[in-house]
Amino acid sequence: MASEQTVEEITQNVQPPMIPPQRSHDPSNNMKRTDPFQFGSRYLEKGDDVFEFNAWDHVEPDDEFKAFAEGQYEKQRAAPVSDFDQRRFNMDPAKWWDLFYKNNTDNFFKDRKWLQQEFPILEQVTRKDAGKKVVLEVGAGAGNTAFPLIRNNENEELMLHACDYSKYAVKVMRESEQYNPKHMVADVWDVSAQPTEEKDSLPPGLAEGSVDVIVLIFIFSALSPVEWTHAISNLHRLLKPGGVILFRDYGRGDLAQVRMKKNRYLQENFYVRGDGTRVYFFDPEELSQIWSRWTPEGGIQVDLEKTEDSEAKSKGAFEVMHIGADRRLIVNRASKVKMYRCWLQGNFRKVEAPAAENGA
Repeated sequence: MASEQTVEEITQNVQPPMIPPQRSHDPSNNMKRTDPFQFGSRYLEKGDDVFEFNAWDHVEPDDEFKAFAEGQYEKQRAAPVSDFDQRRFNMDPAKWWDLFYKNNTDNFFKDRKWLQQEFPILEQVTRKDAGKKVVLEVGAGAGNTAFPLIRNNENEELMLHACDYSKYAVKVMRESEQYNPKHMVADVWDVSAQPTEEKDSLPPGLAEGSVDVIVLIFIFSALSPVEWTHAISNLHRLLKPGGVILFRDYGRGDLAQVRMKKNRYLQENFYVRGDGTRVYFFDPEELSQIWSRWTPEGGIQVDLEKTEDSEAKSKGAFEVMHIGADRRLIVNRASKVKMYRCWLQGNFRKVEAPAAENGA
């Protein structure tokens, strides 16, 4: 039975669905061999050697893997994190990210050179004639998003605020030879902070309604679900009307979720990794409701039992411009292992006022 197999065994034996061939397999005109390679163009078709390349786009998991994944989730729920560890990992998440960056500095993540391809607005704000633009990256880490953006920038009036709640990550960015204060400033900031009488919850140097674009790349998943409302509130305050949020994060069913071991389960779809950092895996409809239904007064309202409730969705402070699932088959060509990955990508726009206030 699939539930008795190990993750290693199941990822060797999966049989990914293949679509009928659409293009010639002649290397001279096959889009799978474009240079530079364009994400989304490499379809796994009948007749292809699955181990010819290290990744294939738009590949849904096969039925055996789906059944195996459900069995894994049951095992995870049956062996959750202890109450003591729940408190330990949720009380001070910045501590664990500090340890992560102390151990890895800037060597763990690769530079995200695909950003302007996946999010064209980042190419637009860095054009020579773009004018004054403010970009905020939340969870900037060691600068793997910020530095490629600055390298490609031709806009003399661009300012990028790169924030992270790990003070060690901010230190790594500030000490990098790529750090250019003319166009970039790195600061410590917790996106889920709550305002107090003594201190506002916004990042240093930024006022309400001052940001054109906010970048959230694999950061929202590091927050506990109870922190989402405060985070969205801060982001909403920072954005100009019509400003956009660029989102990319883990999708439900990603191999990283399936292979979580016992004593990693914090709550449904929310886990702690072996290094103490946390990760949540999102469902597309859930993600849509998180952003489309949030209001400053009511917070997040997710009800997956009523996905057709368009009236509730229309009252939110953000318009969901796009949400898509990036499903890929990643291949280890040496060990012949096939791995299903799933990331969600979205684009959310701040509306001028909740629809209810406009009399809609």
